[in-house]
Amino acid sequence: MKFFIDTANLDEISAAAELGMLDGVTTNPSLVAKIVDDPERFGYGEFKKHIAKICEIVDGPVSAEVTTLMADEMTVQGVDLAGIHPNVVVKCPVTIEGLKAIRRLAGKGIRTNATLVFSPNQALLAAKAGASYVSPFVGRLDDISTEGMALVDQILTVFDNYRFTTEVLVASVRHPQHVVEAAMMGAHIATIPFKVIEQLVKHPLTDTGLDRFMQDASVIQ
Repeated sequence: MKFFIDTANLDEISAAAELGMLDGVTTNPSLVAKIVDDPERFGYGEFKKHIAKICEIVDGPVSAEVTTLMADEMTVQGVDLAGIHPNVVVKCPVTIEGLKAIRRLAGKGIRTNATLVFSPNQALLAAKAGASYVSPFVGRLDDISTEGMALVDQILTVFDNYRFTTEVLVASVRHPQHVVEAAMMGAHIATIPFKVIEQLVKHPLTDTGLDRFMQDASVIQ
């Protein structure tokens, strides 16, 4: 199973990379907005430079999302984003226009991440359009009293039935249990916020055990 980090924060990406567990990065406009100090100076050109910096830190897929909703514009912007670095994956929403753009970009050999997936039908259409990844947003489904991980299970079953090479990228991860369930289901990737990555490491028994070990170690120092 591959672990991506869901952030645009360079410090968080570097910290996760140091753990030796980081396989890629996902970003979106909301995550980029969080790291922008001066919106008036952070235009599209600065955004591209920021994506390039991420690619210098992580040798793996880096999802950069389009900022338009029409297929023609998404395709042009997608080609431009893919030109930043070979590791860039173009993120497109699963809409009618988004599916058109995914198909066109796939035809140009550009990898795509179909985002905002909330149904197995959307995932199936994206896979047929040639998406490299589909991103079911499990946390957002949980927020509306729907079992997000059930969607992941459905998508994995459909893809296995028809041997799609599209990878399932579990997104909107809110807590460690999402990661455990994704791994047990056989999801290809989970993209995880940095705070949840830190939670994956923590366990109270580890902490109490270390406290005891350090107390005992003081005797032999």
